[in-house]
Amino acid sequence: MRADFFLYNGKMKPINWYPGHMKKTRELIEENLKLVDAVIEVCDARIPASSRNPILSELTAGKPRLLVLNKNDLADENATRAWVEHFRKNGTGNQQGAYTAALALNSMSGEGVRGLLSRLDHLEEEKTAAGAASFKGERSLRLMIVGIPNSGKSSLINRLTGRRATQVGDRPGVTRGKQWLLLPNGMQLLDTPGILWPKFEDPEVGLDLAFCGAIRDEIMDTTELCLELLRVLLRDWTEALAARYGVGIPGRARDDSDLVIVGVDPQSTDSEEFDEDGHPIETKDPVLAAMEEIAYSRGFLLQAGRIDYMRTARMILDEFRSGKIGRITLEFAP
Repeated sequence: MRADFFLYNGKMKPINWYPGHMKKTRELIEENLKLVDAVIEVCDARIPASSRNPILSELTAGKPRLLVLNKNDLADENATRAWVEHFRKNGTGNQQGAYTAALALNSMSGEGVRGLLSRLDHLEEEKTAAGAASFKGERSLRLMIVGIPNSGKSSLINRLTGRRATQVGDRPGVTRGKQWLLLPNGMQLLDTPGILWPKFEDPEVGLDLAFCGAIRDEIMDTTELCLELLRVLLRDWTEALAARYGVGIPGRARDDSDLVIVGVDPQSTDSEEFDEDGHPIETKDPVLAAMEEIAYSRGFLLQAGRIDYMRTARMILDEFRSGKIGRITLEFAP
């Protein structure tokens, strides 16, 4: 069990995040795929590319697939519409071609779920009309729901069944075993635990998954992860960051003389500015400066005015994941 993961300033840190239950989940999907008529793949609308497990595309090849961009209430509306259109036109990127359907929804509020049920009804009608060998109208549609950890599968299942059929959590790894569930329309749904893949070829994918909580925080360096998230937000979502915390505004500055900065190596930054006497002026990483500004404004300080970086990092990550910073998409459709 190993993986490679890139963190702050390009440093690579090995982490173990592919536990044994994910291997068992892959075997569970392989063993039960022959029992189902179609697959519902759930991804995160904030990271529609990174949250699509390539292993699932391979395992479920040959089955009709409906792609659900869940948590669309946390993602930018225009970006989500572009992604849905992209998937409808360009498909899965494998030999199976386009998804049977791609749609966005919010499983917590139920927005968009009716559209998913309508798609499932249409698929059932198609199979009945086609007189498939394993489906001749003698039973209702059998479905399998798959996705990465913390993509909201359990919330969607509870919404589809109309009851609390499975445990819901705000952390990855809540669902552990398979569950067959009955929908009000008579369709049967096989739930499976969330599954990641053994190694991220692109470090940005690993970061996106960590930002959105698909990888357990316990195995991450929270402060470094937060700095990387701030780097993305300062680049692509400056207005949202400024509206929430008052940082990232051109020309904004404050006096840092009352703070004692801990955990920062003053030799780690390059001096590119000089004072009137020709002495180099040390310039601070703007991302670190933004984090310190947020900590100062929230009063996250320790004794002697030292910044509480850990508390600040946890707060920023939590507020991003809950949508308090704004409706933010980290990946944009080609």
